[in-house]
Amino acid sequence: MSPHRDVLSLLAPMLRVRPELQDFCRFGGDWSSPHQSEAKGWAAFHILTKGACSVERKGQPTVRLEAGDVLLLPHGDAHVARGGDGRSPQQIIGTTQKNAIRVKETEGAEFETELICGRLYLESATDDLLLRLLPHTIVLRLSGQQACSRLVETIRDELDADRAGAAAIARDLASALFVMLLRVHLEAEPPADGLLALLGHRETAKAALAMLGDPAREWSLDELAAIAAVSRATLVRAFRRICGMPPLAFLTEVRLSIARNRITHTADALGEIAADVGYQSEAALSRALQRHFAIRPGALRRSARVTEPPPV
Repeated sequence: MSPHRDVLSLLAPMLRVRPELQDFCRFGGDWSSPHQSEAKGWAAFHILTKGACSVERKGQPTVRLEAGDVLLLPHGDAHVARGGDGRSPQQIIGTTQKNAIRVKETEGAEFETELICGRLYLESATDDLLLRLLPHTIVLRLSGQQACSRLVETIRDELDADRAGAAAIARDLASALFVMLLRVHLEAEPPADGLLALLGHRETAKAALAMLGDPAREWSLDELAAIAAVSRATLVRAFRRICGMPPLAFLTEVRLSIARNRITHTADALGEIAADVGYQSEAALSRALQRHFAIRPGALRRSARVTEPPPV
C-alpha cells in the first residue's frame, strides 16, 4: 500500500463532513453564475455532469471543467462559473425547490451544461489542521475513473429523479466524494509538511495518530517515542522537520483545535471540553486559547452564534 493511501486510511475516520447540495443548474448559451465567498470552514464544490464551463477566481488561473469533472475550493473562495463566450449572458432564473435543492435554468437557450453546486462543512476536530494544508483548488478528472464516474452519475440521477430520500442519499455520496478528492490530491501532490505529512511518515505517523486519538492523555516524549519505535531525539527531529514543531507542541495544537471546534459548534459545557482535551480547568483552557488564538471561550462562542451557517 502506498504511503498516501496509508494517510487516508488513518485520516478518513476522523473526517466528518456535512455536505450541502445547493443548486441543480441547467444552462445554455452564454451564461454567468457568480458565487460569493463561503464562511470559514466551508469548502465550495461544483460537479459538472454535462457540457463544459470555466471557473474564474480573482488573481488565479481560470479552471476549465468538462463533463464528469469535480471542482473543490477548500477555502471557499469567491468565484464565477461561466459558459459560452460570456458576451451576452442569458438570464439565470431559480425555479421551485426539488429534493430541497434549488433548480436554476437559463431562459431562451437549450440546456447544454448541467452542474451540481454546493459546499462541504468540515465538522472534524482537526478541520483547521487539515484545511490550512490544502491548496485553493482541487480538480478531480473522472475520465478513466469508473468508480468516481458512477458516483457522480448516481448523485445526478438521485437529484433528477425526485424520489423519496434523494437529497439524503446525494448528501452521503457527496461526503464520499470529498474523501476521494483528498485521495486524488494526495496521490498527485504528496504533502511536504503538516498533519497529512506526519501521518505519511513512518517516524511520526503512529505518534501523531495516538495524540489525535487521545488528546486528553498526559503524553510524554518517552511514550510517544516508544509508540513510534524511534528514539526521543529522532522523533523530535522528525516532527520539527515535517510540521515545524516538536511533538508536544503539536499536541497543544491538536487540543486547542478540538476545543475551539467544540466551543464554536456545540453547546457543551466549557468544563467538559477542557477535561476532554487535557486541561485541568475552564480557566486553564481559557488562558491557552487566549495565548494561541487571542480570544476567550465566551467571545468565541458568541461570535459563532453570529457566523454559524444555518443547518442543512
